Amino acid sequence: MKLSIIIPAYNEINTIAEIVRRVRAVPLTVEIGYGPDDGTTVTFEREIIIVDDGSTDGTREVLRELADEPDITVVFHERNQGKGAAVRTGLQHTTGDIILIQDADLEYDPRDYPALLQPILEQRSQVVYGSRFRGGPTKAMFFWHMLGNRLLTFVTNLLYDTILSDMETCYKVFTRAVAEQLDLRAPGWGFDPEITAQILNRGYRIYEVPISYTGREFEEGKKISWRDAFTVLWTLLKYRFMR
Repeated sequence: MKLSIIIPAYNEINTIAEIVRRVRAVPLTVEIGYGPDDGTTVTFEREIIIVDDGSTDGTREVLRELADEPDITVVFHERNQGKGAAVRTGLQHTTGDIILIQDADLEYDPRDYPALLQPILEQRSQVVYGSRFRGGPTKAMFFWHMLGNRLLTFVTNLLYDTILSDMETCYKVFTRAVAEQLDLRAPGWGFDPEITAQILNRGYRIYEVPISYTGREFEEGKKISWRDAFTVLWTLLKYRFMR
């Protein structure tokens, strides 16, 4: 099997090389079943699709050096279009059986990949989200960011009759069959609610697993702000009532 890892990147000069190193270092061997006597081991081939979304800080130069690696594909946007547009471009270049979204910062740990893949391999779900709020090791977050995440997730649950704990998580993993049904259009921070709404509208139930999380500070490059919550709310309402 093949895992396609999409990394949207915008001005991540301080972290891009390290996150790629970590993604390539993690073993992609997943044991499914209930133990060594009746379990099956699945090993994945890996492809990494990095979409530079118009970076101006030197990220593009680093990526040009990585582009020669056999398991890496680098695509450049000439201008900044937003995370949603970068993921959409990445999807166009995937060839894997399962697709995973990985942010270019170091907030999310690729060592969680096996746990994220296992429910799909065991056919418990075709979509898995990694949740920062289900008990994994977590660096303390900003209180207001946590509250905002909880509020937006609550609205998602209310509108779409589900029980997610972390709709805004970076780690979204899904099969190619799911990817082929998506019609993503949101260019920026509307990506997370848009993909979630489309998945739920198509009748898929999302499986959550706990992940580790090391949130970064604004001076370290964190980009999302409270203003983006309005985009998220509008997107959730649009796909619930205007489809």
